[in-house]
Amino acid sequence: MISLLSVDTTIVPAFSDLGVPAELVEVLAGLGIETPTPIQAATLGDSLAGRDVLGRGRTGSGKTYAFLLPLVARLTASKNRRTPKTPRALILAPTRELVGQIEAALKPLAATAGLTTMTVFGGVSQGPQVTALRNGVDIVLACPGRLEDLIKQRACSLGSVEVTILDEADHMADLGFLPAVTRLLGQTPPNGQRMLFSATLDGAITGLVRKFLHDPATHEADSAQSPVSTMEHHVLHVARDQRIPVLADLTSAPGRTMVFTRTKHGAKALAKQLNARGIPAVELHGNLSQNARTRNMDAFHSGAASTMVATDIAARGIHVDDVALVVHADPPVEHKAYTHRSGRTARAGQDGTVVTLMTDEQVSGVRALTRAAGIKPTTTRVSGVDHPVLQSLAPGERVLVPGGLVPAHTPAPQGGGRRTSGSAPRSGGGNGGGGRGRRGPSQGGAPAGRSGGGSGRSGGQGRSGGQGRGARGGSSGPSTYTTSSPGLSSSGSHSAASFSRSSRRG
Repeated sequence: MISLLSVDTTIVPAFSDLGVPAELVEVLAGLGIETPTPIQAATLGDSLAGRDVLGRGRTGSGKTYAFLLPLVARLTASKNRRTPKTPRALILAPTRELVGQIEAALKPLAATAGLTTMTVFGGVSQGPQVTALRNGVDIVLACPGRLEDLIKQRACSLGSVEVTILDEADHMADLGFLPAVTRLLGQTPPNGQRMLFSATLDGAITGLVRKFLHDPATHEADSAQSPVSTMEHHVLHVARDQRIPVLADLTSAPGRTMVFTRTKHGAKALAKQLNARGIPAVELHGNLSQNARTRNMDAFHSGAASTMVATDIAARGIHVDDVALVVHADPPVEHKAYTHRSGRTARAGQDGTVVTLMTDEQVSGVRALTRAAGIKPTTTRVSGVDHPVLQSLAPGERVLVPGGLVPAHTPAPQGGGRRTSGSAPRSGGGNGGGGRGRRGPSQGGAPAGRSGGGSGRSGGQGRSGGQGRGARGGSSGPSTYTTSSPGLSSSGSHSAASFSRSSRRG
């Protein structure tokens, strides 16, 4: 039985008060990060003192810096030198995308301390990874599978690891990685510091904690079971032939949107249909090569694609702090998936909206799902795209780009964004309208958010007076795009049918 300490969020200490070295505080300030999140305030005192730490907090609660700051501080204080093939610290994460995003957050901290980093994951050539290990590296950020391969080839040894970190431990368990994680942890020195962070704790994670963490300081803040006051949950009861038209209407509003499907085939088909309707969309699922996954993530981060269509396996490898709308195109099977999908929005104190599309045959399943997730959504029967609730959930002018996402080798239209004649661009300088305001700076290693002014999604000021959600970049000159896609009927029944067939095949 793991006993978790509650966190008093009424008292917010400064990073320096928690013992974070001055040079790291300065790096954070340069990134616009000046106030610790609850999970950071709860854990930093213990982790900086060298204790093993078990932290539970939802994705987006600031867990990344909660373990990166003590990692860099501890390695700097130890003054041990890096040697070939034997890293001094190990960070394990379940997905390649998450590994890359943790490294992006780590790099400025590591650079200040003179520490070197490298990533290890599959889907790419192992040659550069072997070479980097041979040259010596301080911190390895890895997915379990490729790291085990390199260890078996004697390209890497974990015998000198001083600090070990497991991020998204529950997702490791969901993906079946715990046997590999157990083997890897067993190769690290037993007297090293270990930190484990997870959104939820179940039997599998408890076993890992008991075996490898020694008298850990346990803390809970912003956990997946805690309500998020800035997240609104809605269910749209729609006819089957209206799923695609309604989804297209929501995703054609200004702002960054994530859409989830149950199957890889469904994600691919849906991304294709959205692009055909003029909505720049990319897909993310297990069938894609590493290059394709990287290319699609880059397009979503940069704003070249306004919509990401993903499966559950990819849901928690995505850390983008300014996603204001999450849509469950296919309701998930179980409530944990609902929680993790929904966690793509309302991150770092921002507002967010979660929409579940529900057909007649899905009513009982969705009701059971939301009860298990501990939420009480607002349910609305929607007969078509003219229903006013759609404008309420995704405010702003519906603007389409003919053909959807512009291929990477093709120059983007001037301004790079979806807009209509006379409307402000979704990003860039000037009044860059775009959407809901941000409350404050990002803390996840992802970009701080879309550029642009503070215009709201529907033309007013952002909710918190912060940055607007627009982020399409480029000039603010006028441009006119059509708002219909050739070859598609206004009802969209053909697209809805093809999407449904793809989902069933998966």
